Amino acid sequence: MVSAKGDKAHLEKPKRFAIPSKHESMRVMFHSCNGFSVGTDEDAWSGCALWNDVLRVHEEQPFHVMIGGGDQIYNDSVRVNGPLKPWTEISNPHKRRDYPFNEDMRQKCDEYYFNNYTKWYNTEPFASANGQIPQINIWDDHDIIDGFGSYTDHFMRCPVFRGIGGVAHKYYLLFQHHLPPPPSTYTTDAPQTEKNGGMDSVQLRDTYVLTQGEEDPCYIIGKKPGPYVEEKSRNIYCRLGKHMAFAGIDARTERTRHQINYPETYDLFFKTISDRLAASKGDIKHLMLLLGVPIAYPRLQWLENILQSPLIGPLRFLNKRFGIAGSFFNQFDGNVDLLDDLDDHYTAHQHKKERKELILRLQELAKKHSVRISILSGDVHLAAVGRFYSNAKQNIKAEHDWRYIPNVISSAITNKPPPTAVANLLAKRNKIHHLDAETDETLLEIFNQNPGVGEPGVKPKSAENNHATMPSRNYAIICESSHHNAEGAMSNGVNGHTNGDVEGYGDNAAFSPPKNPREPLHMGEKGAGTNHPAAQGINRTGLGGANGLDVTLRVEKNPSDNQGHTQGYGFSIPALESGAYKGQGEKW
Repeated sequence: MVSAKGDKAHLEKPKRFAIPSKHESMRVMFHSCNGFSVGTDEDAWSGCALWNDVLRVHEEQPFHVMIGGGDQIYNDSVRVNGPLKPWTEISNPHKRRDYPFNEDMRQKCDEYYFNNYTKWYNTEPFASANGQIPQINIWDDHDIIDGFGSYTDHFMRCPVFRGIGGVAHKYYLLFQHHLPPPPSTYTTDAPQTEKNGGMDSVQLRDTYVLTQGEEDPCYIIGKKPGPYVEEKSRNIYCRLGKHMAFAGIDARTERTRHQINYPETYDLFFKTISDRLAASKGDIKHLMLLLGVPIAYPRLQWLENILQSPLIGPLRFLNKRFGIAGSFFNQFDGNVDLLDDLDDHYTAHQHKKERKELILRLQELAKKHSVRISILSGDVHLAAVGRFYSNAKQNIKAEHDWRYIPNVISSAITNKPPPTAVANLLAKRNKIHHLDAETDETLLEIFNQNPGVGEPGVKPKSAENNHATMPSRNYAIICESSHHNAEGAMSNGVNGHTNGDVEGYGDNAAFSPPKNPREPLHMGEKGAGTNHPAAQGINRTGLGGANGLDVTLRVEKNPSDNQGHTQGYGFSIPALESGAYKGQGEKW
């Protein structure tokens, strides 16, 4: 193993693997953005220091699985000091678009991606965590290259982008799913590779290719290849123990600027999940859905409008002619560099219809199976908790509200956070949005204080009035709030409290929802933050009823601390009991 600085690291403690009993669900660690953007001073951020905190928690209360929410590795340097550098430096966009991705370039990119994976996966302390906690991963753009799928369509279809999409997918399968990759990937030298399954005899020369048998049933494979990657989307559904299940949507393979997934992929995804929830015969109480990009998040459409307005035209002209404002525009399609990130968001104007349909289908799924759905997201390099919920007119308590869908946003575990001003601006944009006539959404004000406030050398991360977004590295912990045995839920076994009998937390029925929905909507959100019983992510709280979940956001205190010590913020999620509403039939 090598450390972030390249020196040998001695592993003093043995690796520890843990599995839950058959009566319990898995203890989950969730992370995203596990790497550094090009140009980041990695030493200033102490490398991947937060994985030290993950290992400390794992030692005290082991994780059964860790879920990677996208950008498990950053391959962006392929265009800076890798084989794409000569192509990136071509100033003429037409020549760059028509540049061939031949066998020689494919081999060089293949070597780059392999070496980058082996280097990063051997970097401590990430390597030690990766070597003892089983993982489930869904990729995002940096697993390929920054912004992949969100540039203009004619540029995304150029040979180089199609080529690196294939190479990145190959190593994504190999390292992140431990699956045999396709026999060959796209090159302009072999036109047959333009179609899914087309093989290149040159790539197969002197090469053994493992033939894949039947797909693991946990994968929900799309029906047709993506527009820019000659592969089908790889979505996931699997059980995480007795009462929890996980579903992940591959939101990168089929992505364009104007769609995230094909309609037929959504149909297949929801049918498969509905069938498997039905087959569980009520055992599954919680479904965790991974969407790499947040879906309950402040709107930035005003910024999109500015960046796409004619006002940018003169600046773009000066950039092309004289290189003025070079960092403001990306070197791929000449658009404003921030625009591909904004286009990625579900809240972007071109994705609004798809977003609404997705949420409504999730609500339908939750109500039909009486399963609480919680969404996990990353990408944005800060921590937050969004929620969809029935508005006050519906008069439905959260425990019975199938529209109550929290969105746990945890990003980044390694990459640097955005400037404080950006996080504060997002918090100011934390409006009460109306998805439809019944559903509202907003962020929970969970950050009652800055992490490590008052400790030596710790600087504030956000404004004192920003309680909704936290620009500091972080990861999340999700686990059942109560122990279970053959008879069902029991005392949490840590502090002697029974379910719901935690000091300061009374009966859920006595909880009165606030007038300001940014505040707690139910007993599990009461006192959300550093004083909540779930804040440390170690002991079970007993909150949320017999089948509740505890959620912890562990946030870095000081980026100069190479041990990655964190401050915990917690809240709990109640299970869903929607049986009382079955009489409404299929219309809700």
